[in-house]
Amino acid sequence: MSLTLLDVESPTEASASEFGEMLQASMSAVRLSIHWFGTRRSVTTSQKHQAAETFDAESKFVSMGKKLIDTNHPAWKKMVAIRGQIQRIWRNHSLPYPEQGIRLIRRSSLSAFTDAMEKARSDLSAEERQIDSHYDELRHAARSRLGSLYNPQDYPSTLIGLFNVEWDFPNIEPPDYLRMLSPGLYRREAERIRSRFEEAVVLAEDAFFSELAKLIEHLNERLSGSDDGRPKVFRDTVVTNLLEFFDRFKRLNIGSSAELEQMVANVQQIVGGITPNALRGSVTLRNSISSELIKVQASLDGLMVDRPRRNLIRPRAGVGGTLRDQ
Repeated sequence: MSLTLLDVESPTEASASEFGEMLQASMSAVRLSIHWFGTRRSVTTSQKHQAAETFDAESKFVSMGKKLIDTNHPAWKKMVAIRGQIQRIWRNHSLPYPEQGIRLIRRSSLSAFTDAMEKARSDLSAEERQIDSHYDELRHAARSRLGSLYNPQDYPSTLIGLFNVEWDFPNIEPPDYLRMLSPGLYRREAERIRSRFEEAVVLAEDAFFSELAKLIEHLNERLSGSDDGRPKVFRDTVVTNLLEFFDRFKRLNIGSSAELEQMVANVQQIVGGITPNALRGSVTLRNSISSELIKVQASLDGLMVDRPRRNLIRPRAGVGGTLRDQ
């Protein structure tokens, strides 16, 4: 069966089923795990008691921790930047799925995703060696700043091997052996997975609606009004983030919401061909774009309120991967 945007006026139960099947046929599950050196530790019980006494407080009502290293160090900031890049690669290539730690990726994008992640993992490894070269310096600074809270046992001998990223493609379909072992149980599992893909359709729509609303709100906030009589600071990312959204929407949109597609097209028409420099240099252009975006924002807010809702399928305790990025 071939579906076009004209076939879908609103996300009915029937359309969710159809698009869920399309999603199931074209997507694979992808799970990301980031291993990271935790920079915070709890203090000892005696140290907490000592701190509580300083303020004449009961220690059981006091929570206290310490930071092991200076997270403002340039080498550490580079590590954090790569971690953010890794998370963006994962999200920019995938759609949400109603199981913690798992997202859905187009099978046609698996190679590009893997290449991007391999490059990011290589970058992370290089920066790991760089931060390790500063490790003695960081520990020395921590000893000076933490005073009696400093505990050498909090610090491993090296940072090498403590940072890593892994990804895999878990099977979320019912196992084949179940078909022969227990056909009834297999059918129930198949139905459960089918309903999860239906929910993934709704989650994808909601994610796109929500992100578009936030981007429009932020752009309009920068375009309108002033700070101390001067136009607000307008960074390139205010526009480029929106352009990146358009590109991601084009790649990942599953075509299940004509309203969403129309809304994205409207915004593209408003900001199409307009550069950050043009907006910075013309108050008239800023006001014109802002006026149009206010109308779109009002329509988008109304759609988000009126959209039909279906029950979310909550992940069971202990099921699914987690993103370990302390």
